[in-house]
Amino acid sequence: MGTAIFTDAYAVIPAVTQRDIVTSFLPGWDSTRAWILARPLSGFAETFAQYAIELGPEGGSNTPEPEMDAQAILFVAHGTAHLTLGATVHVMTPGSYAYIPPGAQWTLWNREDVPCGIHWVRKRFVQGDGLTLPEPVITHETDVRAVPMPGTDGAWATQRFVDPLDLRHDCHVNLVNFLPGARIPFAETHVMEHGLYVLQGTAEYLLNTDWVSVGPGDFMWLRAFCPQACIATGTEPFRYLLYKDVNRHVPL
Repeated sequence: MGTAIFTDAYAVIPAVTQRDIVTSFLPGWDSTRAWILARPLSGFAETFAQYAIELGPEGGSNTPEPEMDAQAILFVAHGTAHLTLGATVHVMTPGSYAYIPPGAQWTLWNREDVPCGIHWVRKRFVQGDGLTLPEPVITHETDVRAVPMPGTDGAWATQRFVDPLDLRHDCHVNLVNFLPGARIPFAETHVMEHGLYVLQGTAEYLLNTDWVSVGPGDFMWLRAFCPQACIATGTEPFRYLLYKDVNRHVPL
């Protein structure tokens, strides 16, 4: 799609607008540029920031996160990244996922001669009463089972990188998969904020009162309680990376 949309309930940042002239450059990062797709905005979505970052050859950072209470979730889109977490180096390829708890020491570098694209979700961690910090998680999408949504015969399924019953986590980033023609058969509305980055396929997506056509590289940003539904179009699966905040009381 070619039209950016920003309303009081949702925003759509299409792939075509994510060009050189809207990149950001970050302190402490070498040969790296970022498209900042979401940031906390008072009165809109307030819990997270989401970046699409491109590491050039030998690009990266030894000090990636400036805020000690921020957690990180990384998902590799293309290329190869070397993530050092503690004393261990993890080679991350397309489809690799990492959860990095707040306060962890980590670095991220591209040691190859082609660019590496990574989705990076940042969220200030909200401690739950009586709960410890989550542990790091390093995995790959091929190692995560797709769980069918009830009543869909597997046409709509979600890959969850962390256990949804592990209340130590205050947010999730999942992969959501629809076969061609599959749909969310009702307008969902709930307290969770969302960031949805389309990885593959096309769909008609209901955002509040509007049906919007989306495809690869498009980003949807939803505030709490924004109604949403989906119909997968085209001949290939429709897949997106989904952020949501979970498992905490609403601050009063």
